[in-house]
Amino acid sequence: MWMFDRLVNLVTGMGTSKDKGTGGAHVVVVRSKAELDAAYRDNWIARKAIDIVPFDMLREGRQWQGGNNQITAIEKAEKDLGYFTKVKAALIRGRLYGGGCIVIGDGSLDQAAELRIDAIGRGGIKYLHVFSMHEITAGELDRNPFSPYFGEPTYYEVQVQDGMPQRIHPSRVFRFFGAPLPDDVTVRTESVWSDSILQAIMDAVDQATSAASYIAAMLPEAKQDIISVPGLSQHLATAATTSRLTERFAYASMMKSVHGMLLLEGDGKSPSGEVWQQKQLSFTGLPDVANLFLQIVSGAADVPVTRMLGQAPKGMDSTGESDLRNYYDHVAAKQKVELTPCLARLDRALVRHALGVEPADLWYNWRPLYQPSDKEKAEIFAGKAKAIKDLSDTGLVPDLALSKGVQNMLIEDGTLPGLEAALDEFGDEPEDKDVEAEAANQNEQMRRQAANDAAPRTLYVSRKLLNGAEFIAWAKSQGFETTLDAADLHVTIAFSREPVDWMKVGESWSMGGGKDGKLTVNPGGARLVEPLGSEGAVVLLFNSSDLAWRHMAIREAGASWDHEEYQPHVTITYEPGDVDLSKVEPYRGRLEFGPEVFKEIKAS
Repeated sequence: MWMFDRLVNLVTGMGTSKDKGTGGAHVVVVRSKAELDAAYRDNWIARKAIDIVPFDMLREGRQWQGGNNQITAIEKAEKDLGYFTKVKAALIRGRLYGGGCIVIGDGSLDQAAELRIDAIGRGGIKYLHVFSMHEITAGELDRNPFSPYFGEPTYYEVQVQDGMPQRIHPSRVFRFFGAPLPDDVTVRTESVWSDSILQAIMDAVDQATSAASYIAAMLPEAKQDIISVPGLSQHLATAATTSRLTERFAYASMMKSVHGMLLLEGDGKSPSGEVWQQKQLSFTGLPDVANLFLQIVSGAADVPVTRMLGQAPKGMDSTGESDLRNYYDHVAAKQKVELTPCLARLDRALVRHALGVEPADLWYNWRPLYQPSDKEKAEIFAGKAKAIKDLSDTGLVPDLALSKGVQNMLIEDGTLPGLEAALDEFGDEPEDKDVEAEAANQNEQMRRQAANDAAPRTLYVSRKLLNGAEFIAWAKSQGFETTLDAADLHVTIAFSREPVDWMKVGESWSMGGGKDGKLTVNPGGARLVEPLGSEGAVVLLFNSSDLAWRHMAIREAGASWDHEEYQPHVTITYEPGDVDLSKVEPYRGRLEFGPEVFKEIKAS
């Protein structure tokens, strides 16, 4: 006797032998490669269901954290090897067929030997080749629980040009899957691959495609002319009468097309007269039916309709944005749970190929799929900065502890790429303590004088460039024979001809600074060398949110500014000579500035 637990209703017959669904059972019909190929090539819904997720997983790339030189080398290696193109191709094959892989080549003649990743040196990867499960043969599964390749094939084989199979060690093969198989199926069939994504959703794909086809087939029948002809069967009895009838209505149709009228015999009252009527099909509700099937296939493919169709939803109850956010969260989870483990060993090989070593402090994050605009980024950054400043002003958290926490926050969320490596390289100690001490004393004297008489005065705020020697060496290498002295190199923050209360200006606060007041502008970013003003100055233009916010804070305290906008810059020279500025390579290194220096503007 079979024991079962199900809902039974003896009155309606539900759940009993009278139930029409009692005989229903799930039967697996494995889709052949030919059918999967045909669906992928011929059906746009099937193709999108396969392609969208791999594309979205990789489209924003990843953000490496480490030294600038390390990051540059890794990104160059990714580009040279076609890394993400190969990964995307392997992901698509995994989703389409149930299995895809990347085979790595290190130049070894013995592909059957184990690949030791820790032995790969700089430039050690010679190629990355992509195969589907149908292009590579897997051996029996490794069932040794103490083997590092437990659960993987003991070997792979591919056919080479001479027809002989080439055996490959599993350490050289990186697999990508589609829909996972149940454990008992894997064990029973000794399968090393998985199901195609289309295996479970093909019915929904076919139904959505058929619904659109049926609606399209109705379009030619949208409007029909119907003419009732008395004695029609007699007219069609012979070829001659059939021809006359056909010609007659052909001329009638031509007259209707040309003159917009249809002539028929009969007085309209006699039962023997011909009667014309027109019928039109109603398409009301059909778009909803088509959309319903598209929603079903989107749910089956785990891709929102807005992403599948590439358009925003319509109506007051539209939830396209929230659907996309949920989808992006889902893809981000797949990146973390599925893709990152698949790439772990391959990434180790990539790092060693690019650097020759595996730095312990090198890591990466997948960039968010939802990319805020520049305005949204600035608002988020400004909101964080204000919150941190407010917390600092309360004095509840020691400055050193707060500084450390802010640095960790910026590193973890990727706000300032390369910050961790920059802190390790440059540290927090000022390079020129004499300059900073002098500036601090000068500022203190100015503030005391201002506090004593409390009178508004003109204001010039600047920061001296501490690594001026390095900057001048760069300028000389670019052909500038005459430059400013290192002691005169600076960045201007405020220049107020209008008197302003210095006490309202307050102290400088920067995300990268501490009690020493030093400000570092990290290497890289947008930089230009251009002429500025009417005195022949040539300057290095650069970006710094710290300086821009400080400038606006001083202006909000009442300071004036002679220009429409503020652009941080360091003046290189007032005598550029015959240097062709279009050929000058801007200074890319760090810019290390001392604390703010307050001065009054001297009357000219």
